[in-house]
Amino acid sequence: MKIILVNGSPHPRGCTYTALSAMKPIFEDAGIETAHFWIGNKPIGGCIDCRKCVDTGFCVFNDKVNEFLEIAAEYSAFVFGSPVHWGATSGNMKSFMDRAFFADFCGNKGRFLFKPACCVASARRSGLVAATDQMNRYFSLSQMPIVTSRYWDGVHGMTPDEVQKDKEGVQTMRFLARNMAWLVRALDMAARNGLVFPEQEKVTFTNFIR
Repeated sequence: MKIILVNGSPHPRGCTYTALSAMKPIFEDAGIETAHFWIGNKPIGGCIDCRKCVDTGFCVFNDKVNEFLEIAAEYSAFVFGSPVHWGATSGNMKSFMDRAFFADFCGNKGRFLFKPACCVASARRSGLVAATDQMNRYFSLSQMPIVTSRYWDGVHGMTPDEVQKDKEGVQTMRFLARNMAWLVRALDMAARNGLVFPEQEKVTFTNFIR
Protein backbone atom coordinates (compact mmCIF):
# COMPACT_ATOMS: atom_id res chain seq x y z
CA MET A 1 0.00 0.00 0.00
CA LYS A 2 1.43 3.33 -1.11
CA ILE A 3 0.04 6.86 -1.21
CA ILE A 4 1.51 9.75 -3.19
CA LEU A 5 1.07 13.37 -2.06
CA VAL A 6 1.10 15.66 -5.12
CA ASN A 7 2.09 19.23 -4.32
CA GLY A 8 0.77 21.72 -6.88
CA SER A 9 2.31 24.79 -5.27
CA PRO A 10 5.21 26.75 -6.82
CA HIS A 11 6.82 26.54 -3.37
CA PRO A 12 8.28 23.11 -2.53
CA ARG A 13 7.84 23.49 1.24
CA GLY A 14 5.17 26.15 1.60
CA CYS A 15 1.61 26.08 2.92
CA THR A 16 0.36 23.32 0.62
CA TYR A 17 3.31 21.11 1.56
CA THR A 18 2.55 21.78 5.24
CA ALA A 19 -1.06 20.65 4.78
CA LEU A 20 0.00 17.49 2.95
CA SER A 21 2.68 16.77 5.54
CA ALA A 22 0.10 16.80 8.33
CA MET A 23 -1.36 13.65 6.74
CA LYS A 24 1.86 11.72 6.33
CA PRO A 25 2.35 10.49 9.95
CA ILE A 26 -1.17 9.06 9.99
CA PHE A 27 -0.59 7.14 6.79
CA GLU A 28 2.69 5.78 8.07
CA ASP A 29 1.16 4.79 11.43
CA ALA A 30 -1.36 2.76 9.40
CA GLY A 31 1.47 0.94 7.64
CA ILE A 32 1.06 2.82 4.36
CA GLU A 33 4.18 3.99 2.55
CA THR A 34 3.98 7.69 1.64
CA ALA A 35 5.87 9.83 -0.86
CA HIS A 36 5.82 13.51 -1.85
CA PHE A 37 5.73 14.60 -5.50
CA TRP A 38 6.27 18.29 -6.32
CA ILE A 39 5.13 19.45 -9.75
CA GLY A 40 7.79 22.16 -9.68
CA ASN A 41 7.74 25.88 -10.44
CA LYS A 42 8.52 25.83 -14.14
CA PRO A 43 5.54 26.67 -16.40
CA ILE A 44 3.41 23.64 -17.30
CA GLY A 45 1.56 24.14 -20.56
CA GLY A 46 -2.00 23.02 -21.03
CA CYS A 47 -3.31 20.18 -23.18
CA ILE A 48 -3.28 20.96 -26.92
CA ASP A 49 -5.63 18.07 -27.84
CA CYS A 50 -3.10 16.46 -30.19
CA ARG A 51 -4.26 12.96 -29.07
CA LYS A 52 -0.76 11.48 -29.15
CA CYS A 53 -1.57 10.02 -25.73
CA VAL A 54 -4.10 7.69 -27.36
CA ASP A 55 -1.22 5.59 -28.67
CA THR A 56 1.27 5.99 -25.81
CA GLY A 57 -0.63 6.74 -22.60
CA PHE A 58 1.81 9.61 -22.03
CA CYS A 59 1.70 13.29 -22.94
CA VAL A 60 3.51 14.51 -26.04
CA PHE A 61 5.25 17.09 -23.82
CA ASN A 62 7.87 15.32 -21.72
CA ASP A 63 7.84 17.22 -18.45
CA LYS A 64 6.60 16.74 -14.86
CA VAL A 65 3.36 15.26 -16.16
CA ASN A 66 5.12 12.27 -17.72
CA GLU A 67 7.43 11.97 -14.73
CA PHE A 68 4.31 11.53 -12.60
CA LEU A 69 2.62 9.15 -15.04
CA GLU A 70 5.73 6.94 -15.05
CA ILE A 71 5.21 6.16 -11.35
CA ALA A 72 1.46 6.64 -10.83
CA ALA A 73 0.56 2.98 -11.36
CA GLU A 74 2.72 2.03 -8.36
CA TYR A 75 0.44 3.86 -5.93
CA SER A 76 -2.71 2.67 -4.19
CA ALA A 77 -4.17 6.15 -3.63
CA PHE A 78 -3.58 9.81 -4.39
CA VAL A 79 -3.73 13.13 -2.54
CA PHE A 80 -3.57 16.27 -4.69
CA GLY A 81 -2.84 19.61 -3.05
CA SER A 82 -2.97 23.11 -4.48
CA PRO A 83 -2.80 26.69 -3.28
CA VAL A 84 -5.77 28.88 -4.09
CA HIS A 85 -4.91 31.30 -6.91
CA TRP A 86 -7.66 33.68 -7.98
CA GLY A 87 -10.35 31.59 -6.29
CA ALA A 88 -9.31 28.29 -7.89
CA THR A 89 -6.39 25.89 -8.20
CA SER A 90 -3.00 27.15 -9.33
CA GLY A 91 -2.54 27.44 -13.10
CA ASN A 92 0.24 24.87 -13.12
CA MET A 93 -1.86 22.40 -11.12
CA LYS A 94 -4.81 22.79 -13.52
CA SER A 95 -2.60 22.09 -16.54
CA PHE A 96 -0.84 19.23 -14.73
CA MET A 97 -4.08 17.48 -13.82
CA ASP A 98 -5.67 18.14 -17.23
CA ARG A 99 -2.83 16.45 -19.05
CA ALA A 100 -2.14 13.64 -16.58
CA PHE A 101 -5.73 12.47 -16.37
CA PHE A 102 -6.42 12.99 -20.09
CA ALA A 103 -3.32 11.03 -21.14
CA ASP A 104 -4.21 8.17 -18.83
CA PHE A 105 -7.83 8.10 -20.00
CA CYS A 106 -7.07 8.33 -23.71
CA GLY A 107 -4.31 5.74 -23.45
CA ASN A 108 -6.62 3.43 -21.45
CA LYS A 109 -3.87 2.81 -18.89
CA GLY A 110 -6.08 2.62 -15.79
CA ARG A 111 -3.48 4.15 -13.49
CA PHE A 112 -6.22 5.83 -11.43
CA LEU A 113 -9.18 3.48 -11.89
CA PHE A 114 -10.90 2.58 -8.57
CA LYS A 115 -8.04 4.06 -6.52
CA PRO A 116 -9.07 6.37 -3.66
CA ALA A 117 -8.31 10.06 -4.09
CA CYS A 118 -8.72 13.28 -2.19
CA CYS A 119 -7.56 16.85 -2.50
CA VAL A 120 -6.53 19.67 -0.19
CA ALA A 121 -6.27 23.40 -0.77
CA SER A 122 -4.36 26.15 0.96
CA ALA A 123 -5.79 29.67 1.04
CA ARG A 124 -5.18 33.01 2.64
CA ARG A 125 -8.92 33.52 3.25
CA SER A 126 -11.38 32.14 0.68
CA GLY A 127 -11.51 29.89 -2.37
CA LEU A 128 -11.05 26.51 -0.69
CA VAL A 129 -14.40 25.09 -1.79
CA ALA A 130 -14.00 26.19 -5.42
CA ALA A 131 -10.47 24.77 -5.61
CA THR A 132 -11.38 21.41 -4.07
CA ASP A 133 -14.53 21.10 -6.20
CA GLN A 134 -12.36 21.67 -9.26
CA MET A 135 -9.89 18.93 -8.32
CA ASN A 136 -12.60 16.46 -7.28
CA ARG A 137 -14.00 16.47 -10.82
CA TYR A 138 -10.93 14.66 -12.14
CA PHE A 139 -11.50 11.86 -9.62
CA SER A 140 -15.20 11.59 -10.40
CA LEU A 141 -14.56 11.17 -14.14
CA SER A 142 -11.87 8.56 -13.42
CA GLN A 143 -14.08 6.29 -11.26
CA MET A 144 -11.98 6.99 -8.18
CA PRO A 145 -13.60 6.77 -4.72
CA ILE A 146 -13.44 10.32 -3.35
CA VAL A 147 -12.39 10.46 0.30
CA THR A 148 -13.83 13.21 2.47
CA SER A 149 -13.07 14.74 5.85
CA ARG A 150 -15.34 16.27 8.49
CA TYR A 151 -15.11 19.74 6.93
CA TRP A 152 -13.90 21.34 3.69
CA ASP A 153 -10.47 19.95 2.83
CA GLY A 154 -8.22 22.92 3.34
CA VAL A 155 -6.06 25.09 5.56
CA HIS A 156 -5.57 28.83 5.96
CA GLY A 157 -2.40 30.86 6.26
CA MET A 158 0.16 32.92 4.40
CA THR A 159 3.15 30.96 5.76
CA PRO A 160 3.74 27.38 6.97
CA ASP A 161 3.84 28.69 10.55
CA GLU A 162 0.43 30.31 10.11
CA VAL A 163 -0.95 27.07 8.66
CA GLN A 164 0.20 25.24 11.79
CA LYS A 165 -1.82 27.75 13.84
CA ASP A 166 -4.98 26.88 11.91
CA LYS A 167 -5.95 24.22 14.44
CA GLU A 168 -9.22 23.27 12.76
CA GLY A 169 -7.63 23.12 9.32
CA VAL A 170 -4.80 20.88 10.48
CA GLN A 171 -7.30 18.70 12.32
CA THR A 172 -9.32 18.44 9.11
CA MET A 173 -6.19 17.08 7.43
CA ARG A 174 -5.89 14.42 10.12
CA PHE A 175 -9.53 13.37 9.71
CA LEU A 176 -8.97 13.18 5.96
CA ALA A 177 -5.83 11.08 6.38
CA ARG A 178 -7.51 8.63 8.75
CA ASN A 179 -10.45 8.19 6.38
CA MET A 180 -8.09 7.68 3.44
CA ALA A 181 -5.98 5.16 5.37
CA TRP A 182 -9.08 3.22 6.40
CA LEU A 183 -10.36 2.98 2.82
CA VAL A 184 -6.97 2.00 1.39
CA ARG A 185 -6.64 -0.77 3.97
CA ALA A 186 -10.22 -1.91 3.38
CA LEU A 187 -9.65 -2.16 -0.37
CA ASP A 188 -6.41 -4.05 0.19
CA MET A 189 -8.23 -6.50 2.45
CA ALA A 190 -11.02 -6.92 -0.09
CA ALA A 191 -8.54 -7.62 -2.89
CA ARG A 192 -6.71 -10.22 -0.79
CA ASN A 193 -10.05 -11.94 -0.17
CA GLY A 194 -10.90 -12.20 -3.86
CA LEU A 195 -13.21 -9.24 -4.40
CA VAL A 196 -12.81 -8.03 -7.98
CA PHE A 197 -13.54 -4.59 -9.41
CA PRO A 198 -16.77 -3.95 -11.36
CA GLU A 199 -16.86 -5.01 -14.99
CA GLN A 200 -16.06 -2.24 -17.45
CA GLU A 201 -18.20 -1.68 -20.52
CA LYS A 202 -16.91 -0.23 -23.76
CA VAL A 203 -17.43 3.50 -23.43
CA THR A 204 -20.04 5.08 -25.71
CA PHE A 205 -19.35 8.69 -26.69
CA THR A 206 -22.10 11.01 -27.88
CA ASN A 207 -22.46 14.74 -28.28
CA PHE A 208 -25.42 17.06 -28.54
CA ILE A 209 -25.79 17.09 -32.32
CA ARG A 210 -25.90 13.36 -33.02
